[in-house]
Amino acid sequence: MVYIPRIDKGYRNLRRYRQIVGILSKYGFAEVVDRMNLLAYLQIGRRVFKKEAPAVKRLSAAARIRLALEELGPTFIKLGQLLSTRSFLVPVELLSELSKLQDDVPPLPFEKIETYLEKQLGKEIDARFLEFDRTAIASASIAQVHRATTLDGDHVVVKIQRPEAARLIATDLDILADLAALMEKYIPESQQFDPRGVVRELLQNTKRELDFINEGRNIEIFSKNFADFHQVYVPDVYWDYTSERVLTTEYIDGIKISEIRELQQAGCDLQELSQTGGKFILKQIFEDGFFHADPHPGNLFVKDGGVIAPVDFGMMGRLDDTLMMEVSDLLIGTVQKDADLIVRVLVNLGSLEDDRDIRALRSDIADFVDRYYAVPLKRINIKTIVGDVFAIMTTHRLRTPSNLLLLMKTLATYEDVARRLNPEFEIFSLAKPYVRKLMMRRMDVRRIAYDGLKTVRDLYDLLRVAPREIELLLRKMKRGQFAIELQDRGLQNLIREIDRSSNRVAFSLIIAALIVGSSLILTLKAGPLLWGYPLFGLLGFLFAGLLGVWLVVAILRSGRL
Repeated sequence: MVYIPRIDKGYRNLRRYRQIVGILSKYGFAEVVDRMNLLAYLQIGRRVFKKEAPAVKRLSAAARIRLALEELGPTFIKLGQLLSTRSFLVPVELLSELSKLQDDVPPLPFEKIETYLEKQLGKEIDARFLEFDRTAIASASIAQVHRATTLDGDHVVVKIQRPEAARLIATDLDILADLAALMEKYIPESQQFDPRGVVRELLQNTKRELDFINEGRNIEIFSKNFADFHQVYVPDVYWDYTSERVLTTEYIDGIKISEIRELQQAGCDLQELSQTGGKFILKQIFEDGFFHADPHPGNLFVKDGGVIAPVDFGMMGRLDDTLMMEVSDLLIGTVQKDADLIVRVLVNLGSLEDDRDIRALRSDIADFVDRYYAVPLKRINIKTIVGDVFAIMTTHRLRTPSNLLLLMKTLATYEDVARRLNPEFEIFSLAKPYVRKLMMRRMDVRRIAYDGLKTVRDLYDLLRVAPREIELLLRKMKRGQFAIELQDRGLQNLIREIDRSSNRVAFSLIIAALIVGSSLILTLKAGPLLWGYPLFGLLGFLFAGLLGVWLVVAILRSGRL
């Protein structure tokens, strides 16, 4: 069944719809809006189209998409960031542009959020803090950050969600769901990108990011994982000063990891710091399966001469044991030049669809492995490797788990940061002991025994229910209740259009019959009279007129005359 969006619910958000249509047209996507039939659904004319600026015309399509997403606001920026981890959905050029998306906006004046903050904290600010800096030290589309001092004298930072952020994002997600459905309905080639699936994942991610209590829990889990790793410091969460919309954490008095000169002046050994950073990310991936997925330089500080202190734990990635094992197999397949093992991992991950050319994929993977085999590690750049992998995935439309894609981008970002500190940095030598440890864990006798017991239990469950299921199937076949349903998706649109057209024809015939019947009644002057004319004849004309107007309006709203 094809989903038909209830755009009528959008009348409450008509101004936002108009703004979206205007911005899309401004950046040269009026044709897309037209093909989606959005103007007809919203009952708005082409006057909302903004003339494309000459400067915009000179930009590539990928650059225009990125600029449009930035102007559309936080929800669309996060959509772009999500798409940037979907190499199998978007071209390489667009991936490069989406990675440039910025989420920096001016902070709100404190007077506009003061009452809101006090409501979230349950008391006036002066009753909760000894000092509170009214000037924000950082700001983004969802929240802004202020320094403060608790009643106990602790220096903290207070992350305050913008009062309207949740409502505005909910509105945009509602609209995005409608737009995704319209794309699948009117732009058939977009179905390979799974627009509604992308929006569903965006909804899940955004819900987690808007819940600051969830972010506080992420910090505590991360802190526990690094309790014995003394070169990493995780800030404390002040739960008494935290709610779903306000997060208070320890203030980190450090230097941004990108400030090379300041780090040198503070006496930091940059080479050692890069090694610490490499171990920091490898532990997250191969030991914890829980990693900081937004490691841009503004979220990494250095304190006490070489201790790394991450902040902002709203975006985290998770790897379960199975995915961690598949990652290790990918590394082994690359080292051993085993293209078949890599293809098997991709099959296990659900990346390959039945209609894909496995021979062509195996050939491309073998070429990829040869390209990097026996190359000195210091000449291998993860960012380049990730780009090559994304190119293969895009060519063969591989559907890879989102957390694995997020991991690849995170690794590339971490390595880029580390190489700013130390141009000779290479992560593969550091990764060897972690991969070896993971493989030893994989071959642990207790783990093998546990996996064997799970397999036996699953087999037992299958054998236990199989006789009953087979019996039910045979009974249905015996009663003639067994049926096989075949569905040709390519004919659904045609069938729906034929059905709609036939309904309109039938409706028109009914209107015509009413007109003919009413004319006969007027001619024969049968039945009671009203103003000298037969009452039933007048009623027939009136009803036919109403039905005719309704039919015309329906045709105009569909956008197809």
